[in-house]
Amino acid sequence: MSELLERIESGVAWLTLNRPERRNAMSRPMLAALVSALTRLAADDDVRVVVLTGAGGAFCAGGDVKRMAETAEAEAAKSSERRATELRQVMEASRWLHEMGKPTIAALPGPAAGAGLSLALACDMRIAARTAVMTTAFAKVALSGDFGGSWFLTQLVGPAKARELYFTAELLDMTAAEKLGLVNRVVDAEALEAETRMIAETLARGPALTYAAIKRNMNLAQAGTLSEVMDLEAIQHTRCSESADHREAAQAFVEKRAPRFIGR
Repeated sequence: MSELLERIESGVAWLTLNRPERRNAMSRPMLAALVSALTRLAADDDVRVVVLTGAGGAFCAGGDVKRMAETAEAEAAKSSERRATELRQVMEASRWLHEMGKPTIAALPGPAAGAGLSLALACDMRIAARTAVMTTAFAKVALSGDFGGSWFLTQLVGPAKARELYFTAELLDMTAAEKLGLVNRVVDAEALEAETRMIAETLARGPALTYAAIKRNMNLAQAGTLSEVMDLEAIQHTRCSESADHREAAQAFVEKRAPRFIGR
């Protein structure tokens, strides 16, 4: 069975990490499939939103530590440069989730640990089951972290708290995660898919061109200066004002009806 499941419904692409026997711990085939799917979906105009979730009641346990132990000798035979290059290639999954011009949502039915947490944090929004937990986990297996987690966590909670969470690998329940701003919504486990679907399909009916512009503005805001952000805002806002979706929204406002967006 494929280690990454994909389905597209109502403009929403659902990607499911599918190694439930390992709590969806990462494998090279899974990650290669994920990078390939995200690259393709980013260019698919029929897909307006991407949801990433996990099978079997977990989101993603991160790296497959058991597999790491089993392949340690073979991996040690490779040069450090080769191993770093191979890792960096699959880490592109995080960049696509963060940078693609469409809203991305992580739906967390259960644990998100290590690089699994990094993938969740790479998404624009996180919807979590009340029973889910989060942890950086890396320090517990003497690793420093990958898939952009140190950057995403620092952006979300600030440098001091991010360092604490990396050093201690504290296990966060959803009450603590929500308080820190790591999740957008917490729902009962049985309501997770329906809640995620409602949010995703609402966004899929929205102005796709505008969402892409908003996302570019927000991403620059995390690293750019105020002047750089305002320059980009001026360009993006002007382009959006020239779009068919803006004209439709203005007409719908006058006619007191819901707009029908086409993504252009």
